[in-house]
Amino acid sequence: MRGALGDLVEGAHFFDVVDDATVYEVLYDFPGWPRVVRGRAALMVQFRGYAENIEIHAADHLVTHGVDDGSVVVIEYEVHGTILATGVAYDNRFCSVIRVDSGKIAHWRDYMDSLAAWNALSAGAR
Repeated sequence: MRGALGDLVEGAHFFDVVDDATVYEVLYDFPGWPRVVRGRAALMVQFRGYAENIEIHAADHLVTHGVDDGSVVVIEYEVHGTILATGVAYDNRFCSVIRVDSGKIAHWRDYMDSLAAWNALSAGAR
C-alpha cells in the first residue's frame, strides 16, 4: 500500500506513514476485528494479530484513484495468502479510502469481500 500513496506520505514502511492519532475504520463486521481502531499504536497491535493468523504472499491488481484536492486516495487491490491454522488459500479484494494530512495517513476506511474472508477462515472448520 505504501507504493500506492507515493509522495503523499513520508516514510518507508506502512506504520511509518501512519499518523499517531490515525483512525482506521472497517465497514464490515468480522469476528475479532473492531469496527474502529484509534491511534498508530493500537493499529500496530491489531495487525500483529492479523499476521499471526494469515501469511500474505502477494498483493496485486492495484488501482489508485486520486480524489478531492489530492489529500484523499482510493485504492482497490487484491491480497493473496494462506490461513496459517488450516493451510487454506486466502484471496480477498479490498477497497480503501485514505485521507492524508501532513505526510501521514490520518484516516483509513476499509471495505473488503467479507464472504471471501469468511470462506477462507471457516474452511478448516467444515
